[in-house]
Amino acid sequence: VQLQASGGGLVQAGDSLRLSCVASGRTFGKSGMGWFRQSARKEREFVASINWSGAIIRYADSVKGRFTISRDNGKNTVYLQMNSLKPEDTAAYFCAAGLFTPWGSTPSQDMDIWNKYDSRGQGTQVTVSS
Repeated sequence: VQLQASGGGLVQAGDSLRLSCVASGRTFGKSGMGWFRQSARKEREFVASINWSGAIIRYADSVKGRFTISRDNGKNTVYLQMNSLKPEDTAAYFCAAGLFTPWGSTPSQDMDIWNKYDSRGQGTQVTVSS
């Protein structure tokens, strides 16, 4: 699976952005998808994940209630709707895809771990000014 993320930009605190990640390949419908972010001050961190069916969704505590992850398997796309953005959300955002249980051997509980994914896209920069 190849991934192409887009939708980043420069916004003010309190604004919203929607990131998109389009996947190529035949396994998207079976893939768990994750969003991660990395800034100059922090190591790469988990943001959100959604399993293949959309039934299992997880968020980092720092984004709960503000970010929403969703997917459209018909469009091979996963989204990250980001509301009430804060300066601390400034980072490069990366999407990732992997075959987790039941379609792969990696437990779905590991969807918050970057290295458990099979494919990783390039980042899209989100900058939030105060």
